[in-house]
This record gives sequence, C-alpha cells and structure tokens, in this order.
Amino acid sequence: MLTAPTRVALAQAGLAPILAMFGFVLAGRAAALAIVYGVVVALLASLLMVRRERAAIRHPEWDGRKLFGVFVLTGLERLAAVVLMLGMGFGVLKLSPLPLLVGLALAQMAWLAAALSCKAKK
Repeated sequence: MLTAPTRVALAQAGLAPILAMFGFVLAGRAAALAIVYGVVVALLASLLMVRRERAAIRHPEWDGRKLFGVFVLTGLERLAAVVLMLGMGFGVLKLSPLPLLVGLALAQMAWLAAALSCKAKK
C-alpha cells in the first residue's frame, strides 16, 4: 500500500506532462516550460518528504522526540529546496513567474487530493 506522500509524488509526476500540454496550447512553449518547472519544484519537495518518511519507517525504535526532530528537519529542508529552486527558476532561468507559480500551486493541490482520498478510505 502506498503512503500519502508517495501517492502525491506519483500524482505530481503524472501531472507534469498534462499541465505542460495545457500550458503549451493556452500560452505557448515558454509558459509550458515554466509550468513544468513549477511542478518539478513541488515534486522535489514531495520526494524529500517521501525520503524522510521511509527513513522513519525503517527505524521503528525512534521515539516521539526523534520523530519531531525529523519532522522539523524535513520542513526546513523542503522550504530551502523550494526557495532555492524558485530562485533559480526566476533568476537564472528567467522563467515566467505566473505559469511557474500556477504549476507549483496545481501540483501542491495533489496533497489535498491525497488527504481527501485517505479520509474517504476510513
């Protein structure tokens, strides 16, 4: 059975080509590239969480204090990765901000879908 972060990462990976096609049709190649980059930023953040979650599963001996530390570290790690990737997208790659942020936001909505699907299964 797949965990919620893993399901989200898979959904985000599947979303990238779909959103790229919509972006290409609606606004052209540059917008499609920016949208895909936004999805990749969200996917990277999700993969960082999947990695930490798998580490926690491999160590059942970790107590609440250790898991809280991992939780905080994961949050900081994800924040730093997203800020760095967005900075590269805006500054170095000179991608269009609106499509990039739309791709990021739509990919992040996969978390909402995962949460709703987990709630529906209970």
